[in-house]
Amino acid sequence: MTNQAASTSKAAFLKLLCLTSDNDKMEVLRPFNPTAYGLNATFRLTRFSDAKGTVCKVSQGVLAKLLSPLRAAGPTANLKTKYADQRRFGIGTDCSVTPLRYGVSLVETTDLCYPIIDDPYMMGKIACANVLSDLYAMGVIECDNMLMLLTVSTKMTEKERDIVMPMIMRGFKDTASEAGTKIGGGQTIVNPFCTIGGVASAVCYPDEYIKPDNIMVGDVIVLTKPLGTLVAMIAHQWLDQPENWGRIRKVVSQEDVRRAYHQALNSMARLSRTAARLMHKYNAHGATDITGFGILGHAQALAAIQMQEVSLIIHNLPVIAKMADVAKACGDLFKLQEGHSPEVSGGLLICFSRDDAIEYCKEILDLEGAQAWIVGVVDKGNKTAQIIDNPNIFESLSKQ
Repeated sequence: MTNQAASTSKAAFLKLLCLTSDNDKMEVLRPFNPTAYGLNATFRLTRFSDAKGTVCKVSQGVLAKLLSPLRAAGPTANLKTKYADQRRFGIGTDCSVTPLRYGVSLVETTDLCYPIIDDPYMMGKIACANVLSDLYAMGVIECDNMLMLLTVSTKMTEKERDIVMPMIMRGFKDTASEAGTKIGGGQTIVNPFCTIGGVASAVCYPDEYIKPDNIMVGDVIVLTKPLGTLVAMIAHQWLDQPENWGRIRKVVSQEDVRRAYHQALNSMARLSRTAARLMHKYNAHGATDITGFGILGHAQALAAIQMQEVSLIIHNLPVIAKMADVAKACGDLFKLQEGHSPEVSGGLLICFSRDDAIEYCKEILDLEGAQAWIVGVVDKGNKTAQIIDNPNIFESLSKQ
């Protein structure tokens, strides 16, 4: 930690936090009942993938090695073009930004995930929101086209396939419609595991997206969704697994888990479109979205591409209620406090000036009834990110 960061007392820093609300709007979701759709009562979508948590992602260190041939093939980041306002971004950023003719750029991303919940329709919605999240992290509000990428598990029966996959596709399509875009195609293949994802593309003028590399010393860091979604999903699955439930039953009740699960579902399915639109209004200097590498992993990736010598220092971790206790009871399984717990369709991590950040948090609460938090500061540094020792972990509450 730098001297300046160390001198910032936790009490002083907490004054930057916007007012916490326990009145976040949350849709009441009915539990998924397989028999209502003609499926066996024991059907669980999550059983069609063994990859959960961190094992479904290549580690950042390994990924950097794998991508080295692509980086060596030619410049892919921060390349100036003949149009003064256009620059190219590529490997290491949430989206590729490719300058096109006539002063516009193609902003594009792809993402996919394994099933983390058993409701196929909701899984489709979450997967679509997860793909779009990368565009929103670039401040892109309008998505021009989406492609859907699906793998059908070879372990599914024909009946399960014919019931479940259309439900996933409908959920994906409905969220795309909510985002004001349409699905123009895609690919569906068979595979031992089920996966759901897609491609999102937008053609933008320079003022329609926010370059992610303009973070400044003195900025503060805002997070737009609570952490702990994966913890909530796994804890909910453990309700039916007595051996695993025994690991956490002393720190959380079944009702706590169900409430956290529903809060996580609503959070993951909620689009970050409003958050992206307000990035323009309040002059965001750079952002990323929090997904498979956890808050610290994505903060480190964002810091690494900055033009200035900065360091992102995270002081506060807003977590879905009771999930920090669950993570602690599970030892090193989640690494939530360390910032490495994966999220699916997590929040945007955005850097603003201090005054703009406070107004941003107030307006997003007014518009969506959803809390955003100031979680850290930007200091002088060597393009890295860190979480302070013993960060302030506080619960994010929502009413049903």
